[in-house]
Amino acid sequence: MTETLSWLQILILAIVQGIAELLPVSSSAHVIVAERLMGIDPTTPEMTMLLVMLHTGTMFAVILYFWQAWQRQFFASRAQFVQAVKVIVVATVVTGAIGLVLKELIEKVLMRGSGKSEIEDLFGNHWLIASGLAAAGVLIVVSGYRSMRRAGGDEVRLKSAFLIGAVQGLCLPVRGFSRSGATVSTGLLAGVSRERAEAFSFALAVVLTPAVIAREGYRFWKASEATEHGVHDWLPLLTPSLVGMVFSFLAGLVALRWLSRWLEAGRWQYFGFYCLVVSALLFVFGGRFDP
Repeated sequence: MTETLSWLQILILAIVQGIAELLPVSSSAHVIVAERLMGIDPTTPEMTMLLVMLHTGTMFAVILYFWQAWQRQFFASRAQFVQAVKVIVVATVVTGAIGLVLKELIEKVLMRGSGKSEIEDLFGNHWLIASGLAAAGVLIVVSGYRSMRRAGGDEVRLKSAFLIGAVQGLCLPVRGFSRSGATVSTGLLAGVSRERAEAFSFALAVVLTPAVIAREGYRFWKASEATEHGVHDWLPLLTPSLVGMVFSFLAGLVALRWLSRWLEAGRWQYFGFYCLVVSALLFVFGGRFDP
């Protein structure tokens, strides 16, 4: 990796991923733009391995940051634990079902005849990313203003868990449609309190992240087999990837602290305005960032 990516590039990508992954602004859009500006090919095994480690770093940041909140909300009693398991399972199952159906629909119907059948082929399309950002921006702005007019809030129940899981499923195949932004916003619109909506959203992220890491790890393995080198020849990439993981972890902690402060201070809608501005910029200038 040191031959392909400089340490400065690794640092930039780690910070961008760590912050944008956890703020409701879409890490996909920001990472893709950063890659294009630095002339990096995101499909190489080096980049795939780096992304695996960056996701791992942000996952550890989430666990460390929310651990005390999860203890209060999920583990304080047996009844709370059972309820937490129910709502997390419901949301995750709904997410998986909707995500898989959309993936099959896009690959088998919308992409039929394009010569490619994997949804990842669309991930660099600026029109789709800009559309996802716009949708997330509107959802965040609406939920932000509505939550300001409502005092207090409820805990996550099965109905709200179903809604949050369904929206999270829509996020999986749509790059730009921020997962954290969409799930927290859906929780707020469903009447869940800000603190609980945030904690539940990132509990779902920890459940999903290992699957994302496993998928990217498999892509790395397949990409390595397609080259002249075996996976063992990529072991020198481990050190720079670990460095990237550490920086994504630290950037993730900063992002989570920022998100919590703005959410509790009633500034959630400002993230939505940012998404709308970035979406507009991508609609106008995004063509240069397409593959």
